[in-house]
Amino acid sequence: MTGRLRLVVGYTATKAGKDAVAFASRFAAASGADIHLVQILPAEGRSVITPPNAAYDRYLEGQAREWLAEAASAVPDTVEHAEHVRYAESFGEGLLETAEELSATHIVVGAADGGRRGRHRLGTTTNELLHVSDIPVILVPKGARKAPADAGLPRLTVAIGTRPGADALIDEAATLAAATGASVRLLSLVTVDLPASVDTGVIRIAGAAHADQVLQTAQAALSADSASEVVVARGESIEDAVSHLEWEPGEIVLVGSSRLAQPKRLFLGSTAAKMLHELPVPMMVVPRTRKEEGQK
Repeated sequence: MTGRLRLVVGYTATKAGKDAVAFASRFAAASGADIHLVQILPAEGRSVITPPNAAYDRYLEGQAREWLAEAASAVPDTVEHAEHVRYAESFGEGLLETAEELSATHIVVGAADGGRRGRHRLGTTTNELLHVSDIPVILVPKGARKAPADAGLPRLTVAIGTRPGADALIDEAATLAAATGASVRLLSLVTVDLPASVDTGVIRIAGAAHADQVLQTAQAALSADSASEVVVARGESIEDAVSHLEWEPGEIVLVGSSRLAQPKRLFLGSTAAKMLHELPVPMMVVPRTRKEEGQK
């Protein structure tokens, strides 16, 4: 990934929408990224029950632009931003089309309704994005708007297991670390990736070996100015291991797509899905392979 970062934020006039804007603002302020606030309205022909009504459509678009203007007022003046109203059959489809149109580097979305404060909850839009997006999607937990505005992006935690895809994760972390000055914490998941039947001593040895390998690989990719460390997740389960980790205000976790994902597409694997249950910070899901610039 090269060039300036560009965030497409899926906005709705809800607390989740405000969470997404608040996080994107902190991310952009730390990285120098542009923000594009996007409101998706239903496309024509969306309903066979309710006929099109030009007056109502104009009202709806006007309301959407008012909501976007209100959201934009929360973005710092130092961050370049723009607002867009788009039409699509679904919110996720509209975000993906807009992201492609604007050559976005990331898509940012808030949690679905019903989740606990400080936790994630996946909804229809997020699931759609996580199945078909070819750029990283950042999932923002409920209540992110309550974080200090100056929290910045102090650290990136990169969760690496035993399956392929670590190179794309580390490349993404290196890019973000260079743009933000954030430190990098490498989280080895090998001890909770192994079957429960494996001997405890073997798990401990495998964890130490995997941690050394992860650190060597990352240090070769990260800039000399990027501070990095490696920790090994330990616990009875993924959820237990994540619950024992410490998190800094403004931190973000990077995870890779499942091995079931199509090339250059996302798919949230079982490990990442379990992590979401306990994560109090945003999660970025990174495709196993990246789309080259100019590639469709």
